[in-house]
Amino acid sequence: MAASSSAGGELPPGQRLVAEAPVLHVGEVPGFDAATWHLRVEGAVTSELRLAWRDVLALPQIEVAADLHGGTGWSVRGLRWEGVPVRALAAACEPSAAARFLLARDADGYSACVPLEAALATETLLALRLQGEPLTPARGGPLRMVVPSRYAWKSVKWVRSLVFLEHDEPGFWESRGAHPNGDPWRGQRLA
Repeated sequence: MAASSSAGGELPPGQRLVAEAPVLHVGEVPGFDAATWHLRVEGAVTSELRLAWRDVLALPQIEVAADLHGGTGWSVRGLRWEGVPVRALAAACEPSAAARFLLARDADGYSACVPLEAALATETLLALRLQGEPLTPARGGPLRMVVPSRYAWKSVKWVRSLVFLEHDEPGFWESRGAHPNGDPWRGQRLA
């Protein structure tokens, strides 16, 4: 199954096309041990999940072709991501009717919060592969949340937990002045 999100066409306001997304992140690239790694899905849900690496690999996967837009003004066209749709995890844990946001975190404190409608969009996924290759550690491997409808700072690298929330919780960049919604088509860079 494949989905597409604005791959081609116009760019959002203030964006310029680049051939490749720059490698940007906060902190060091973490190591990965498949034997001890796990993903938690928790918060305002009926059933919390703790998934080992093998469990994540066994989940249904999709391919998404989507543009990626950086908050510093760069855009890359038509990246091909493959991974687990976030909506599949939501179906497994059953968010409460009051859940309105999804907070994604890495193991070292980086986080980003997105409105639930963006998190559960068809093209939002936990990526395992980019352009047909396993996601490299520098690009967020082994698992990166990809939210094509938002600036790239919302696409958290090295995801270790997803928390369904009733209220918005400022993530790393939002607590430093970035816009809480981060919609590139609305130019929502700063709060």
